[in-house]
Amino acid sequence: MADSVIDRLADAINKHDIEALTACFASSYANDWPAHPARSFTGADQVRRNWEAIFRAHPTVKAKIIRRVPSGDESWAEWEFTSETHDGAQFWQRGVIVVEENEDRIVKASFYMEPVESAQESPGS
Repeated sequence: MADSVIDRLADAINKHDIEALTACFASSYANDWPAHPARSFTGADQVRRNWEAIFRAHPTVKAKIIRRVPSGDESWAEWEFTSETHDGAQFWQRGVIVVEENEDRIVKASFYMEPVESAQESPGS
């Protein structure tokens, strides 16, 4: 079975390969953040700008697909992003990204990603 577009995307993120990363997206790509609408945008050019900034801010960023449920041209996947920042702080996000693809490119994604709280930051501790 050939790698899916989200497998190629995770691999490109982990290699910090901006060309391979942007090749995963259609030029008309639409990014939706239902819980944070101001973060939504359209266009593969913005994907490139965002990831160039992420690679600069998080030089060790890694992506991991925890689990996924493919359904036709749509895939629901739980992702985890981790990194150290330039000042040694930890960056850790986890959540679901719902991806729609067409002709082996991502045409739309809905992000439900949030920072992970450490146990000492959790409300019940």
